[in-house]
Amino acid sequence: MTRLDEKLARIRNGQYRRSDFIIADAKDGDMGSGITCTAPNRNRDGSWTRYRTRAEFLDQIAKVVKQDIVDIMLVSASNLELLQERGTFSDSRVKPAIRANDATDCWGGVRHQRYTKSPSQPHRSADLRRLVERAPAIGTDLGLYSVTFVNDVDMDRAAGEAFADFRADAARNGFKYFLEVFNPNTDIGLDRQATAEFVNDSILRVLGGVMKPDRPQFLKIPFNGPAALEELASFDPSLVVGVLGGGAGTTRDTFELIAQAERHGGRLALFGRKINLAESQRTIIAMMRHVADGDLTAEEAVRAYHGELKKLSITPIRSLDDDLVITEEPLKQAAIRKAA
Repeated sequence: MTRLDEKLARIRNGQYRRSDFIIADAKDGDMGSGITCTAPNRNRDGSWTRYRTRAEFLDQIAKVVKQDIVDIMLVSASNLELLQERGTFSDSRVKPAIRANDATDCWGGVRHQRYTKSPSQPHRSADLRRLVERAPAIGTDLGLYSVTFVNDVDMDRAAGEAFADFRADAARNGFKYFLEVFNPNTDIGLDRQATAEFVNDSILRVLGGVMKPDRPQFLKIPFNGPAALEELASFDPSLVVGVLGGGAGTTRDTFELIAQAERHGGRLALFGRKINLAESQRTIIAMMRHVADGDLTAEEAVRAYHGELKKLSITPIRSLDDDLVITEEPLKQAAIRKAA
């Protein structure tokens, strides 16, 4: 069993402990962009002139897997193939997963794109049969399926039908998945609280007709505030709820999201840009683990992270004072309420 399997089993059996909080690294950016998916190739002084090459990107992934802190490494099918050929996951307890679909709202990393100005539409390019028939040597049996509901009857019906088609394909191929549900990617005329309620209800609605063999391993959703997360996490204990990272934000945002998610019922964090754009990826992952385990507060972890950067002679992107600021609104409001 991978470490992920063991943690999910304890969470579902009501035996959760803080060390069971699941950390996933999302290195699947090439499914929604191109050159920029690998992140800037930073010098120690913070300067950069180009993005990493694909080979450098794969090397970075291999280093994170070897560190053996993250529980899941999410990549594209084509990059998993190369990583498996290199033996990256041999004898590793890190579970490889692939992005199983790439709906149009995921295409925001394409330079000069206009796709994300339109409501999300279903799209899928990964071939599950190929992945499973080549697992475990080259493929995997776990993937991420994402869906975005936009409060439009025709578009949400199409999204639901595409999800049903995927589940049937997954069942035929013995493929497991976790479900990512984004906030609407266009204005649907609802405030933040109403949007959170719409997303929670949409998740439960789309899973209402799905029986146990076809249900997701866990959920990945935006952090829409403590109330929204607690509502969903407490509604059905069989649903393991996790949060996605969103934008890069400050280092305080990264650690605060881990702390607040865990406090309010989240059992998993799957971060992309918050890790991929960090000055030192393995260092920020190590601090994320300390925060999840309760060894450090979010503020303490920021200070410790800057201390480690100094030891590594790496110039931080922001000053310590700037990096201690919470900038993401749902996190900011929750922190204010907690302090009060």
